[in-house]
Amino acid sequence: MKNIEGQNVPQVIFKTRQNNEFVDLNSDDIFKGRTVVVFSLPGAFTPTCSSTHLPRYNELAKSFRENGVDEIVCISVNDAFVMDAWKKNQEAENVTLIPDGNGEFTEGMGMLVDKSDLGFGKRSWRYSMLVKDGVIEKMFIEPDVPGDPFEVSDADTMLAYINPRAEKPKAVSIITKPGCPFCARAKEMLEAAGMDYEEIVLGRDASLRSLRAMTGAETVPQVFVEGEHIGGSEVLEEWLTTADSKAA
Repeated sequence: MKNIEGQNVPQVIFKTRQNNEFVDLNSDDIFKGRTVVVFSLPGAFTPTCSSTHLPRYNELAKSFRENGVDEIVCISVNDAFVMDAWKKNQEAENVTLIPDGNGEFTEGMGMLVDKSDLGFGKRSWRYSMLVKDGVIEKMFIEPDVPGDPFEVSDADTMLAYINPRAEKPKAVSIITKPGCPFCARAKEMLEAAGMDYEEIVLGRDASLRSLRAMTGAETVPQVFVEGEHIGGSEVLEEWLTTADSKAA
């Protein structure tokens, strides 16, 4: 795989889907006059791509925006229907998924590889790049070794290149149940503090047994921040007040 930093991105037409219709986008529509982070991967719905690569870029989107990135784009040699279905499945609302169905962009990047041994046909090698006004400033290309290496094209590596001191969102989860006013209050406090969270709903995502196993409690909400069990809404309010005091 060849590093082509300093060169322009390939000029191609992408066949995308919008409002149940095909819409053509060209390379200038995506890159011209803008700062764009691109990551490319072997395929939608594949394990590493779904469990780590796409979710982390989606999670760090706010940090990228705060550091001058206009858009995060995922490009894969898949058709528009597959890419749209994958985006919905992943709830990746902060990333633009672009189908390179014929592999033309990927081939122009020199990243088209043969994965016929897996029944995939031609796919993209895994890489990421920072593109400014259509010019590739930086590329992180996975090493040319057997398998599907995932060492350098991740979101954290790219963000560290753009700004080593960039602030990242804290990992926050809250266990709730429908109709719980204390849960609603806790979510309001987290949102007011600018803390994005993942909500785990009892009866849908977890059971009371899981709640007891994780927290030793049977009441909700239960809030976790960066692996620390904070507790319910009153404890969360105290924790946020203390955190604000330390920050000041």
